[in-house]
Amino acid sequence: MATIEARALADAETKQRRRRFSPGRIAAWVVMIAFLILTLFPFYWMLRTAFSTTRSLPSDPNSLLPVDFTWGAFERVLGLGTKEQAIAEGGSGASVNFWLYLRNSVIYAGVVTLGQVFFCSMAAYAFARLRWPGRNLVFGIFLGALLVPPIFTSLPNFVLIKNLGLLNTFPGMILPTFLMTPFAIFFLRQFFLGISREIEESAALDGAGPWRTFFRIILPMSTAPVTTLAILTFIQTWNDYFWPLLVGNTDQTKVLTVALGVFRSQTPAGSPDWAGLMAATLLTALPVLLLFFAFARKIIDSIGYSGVK
Repeated sequence: MATIEARALADAETKQRRRRFSPGRIAAWVVMIAFLILTLFPFYWMLRTAFSTTRSLPSDPNSLLPVDFTWGAFERVLGLGTKEQAIAEGGSGASVNFWLYLRNSVIYAGVVTLGQVFFCSMAAYAFARLRWPGRNLVFGIFLGALLVPPIFTSLPNFVLIKNLGLLNTFPGMILPTFLMTPFAIFFLRQFFLGISREIEESAALDGAGPWRTFFRIILPMSTAPVTTLAILTFIQTWNDYFWPLLVGNTDQTKVLTVALGVFRSQTPAGSPDWAGLMAATLLTALPVLLLFFAFARKIIDSIGYSGVK
C-alpha cells in the first residue's frame, strides 16, 4: 500500500514538473521578458546618455555604457555647474531654473488634482445615488464628452482665458480642468454603484442626510479609488505640455515640461545638448515614476473595482 502511494506521489510530482516547464509556459516567459526589455531599455538609454558627455557622444554612439562618464549634465540642470564647464562638455551654456519650474509643476498638478478629486467625487455620488430629473441624460452627455479629444477644446478655452485676462497666471492654467473631467466622474461613479445601499439606508435611519452620509461614510469607504484617481490625475497633469505652453509662458508660471522644450531649442552648434536634455527629463519623470510604483497595486485593484477595462 505504501509503495502504491509513493508511486502515485512520484507520478504527481513528475506531472507537476512537466507543467512547470511546458513549451507554452516557456514561450510565455520569453515573450514577457522580451516586452520587459523593450519597455525598460529606453529608460536605460536615457540614463546612459545623461551620464555621458555631449561632446563625446558622436564618437561612440552605439556604446551601451556612458561615453566619457560625468555628472555634468545633472549639475547643469540643477544649476550647480558653471557656464564654462557646460560649454566644455558640449552644452549650450544655457541653464534650466529647475527648482522654480519644479515648484510651478507641483502647484499646477497639485491644485488641479485636489479640485478634481473633491468636485468629481461629489458629482459621481450624485449620478450614482441621488434621483433628480434628467440624471441619465446628463450622464450620457458626460460620457459623450469622453469621445471629444482635449485638443478640440483648447482653442475655445484659450480664448475664454484670454478674455478673462488670466493669461500667464496659475488660475488661467488651472481653471479649465479644476472642477471636473468626464473620466474622473465615470471612474468614481462606477465604484459608488458597487457600495451597498443598506449602508446609506442605515445612516438615513440614524438621521444622517445626503451630505453627512457622503462625507462621513461613503468617502472614507472610497479611499482606494479616490487615491487612485488622485494619482492618475496628478501624473496626467504633471505631464501636460500643450495647455501650459499656450497659457503660461513666463518664468513664474512655466512648468517643467515647457521648460524642457525651451531647453531643447537652445542647441549648441546645431546639435542639441542630449546629455542635459536626458538628465532634465529623468529628473522630471522621477517624481511620477516613484508615485506610480509606490501605489501600483492600489491603482490596479481600484481599476478592477470600478469596472474600467
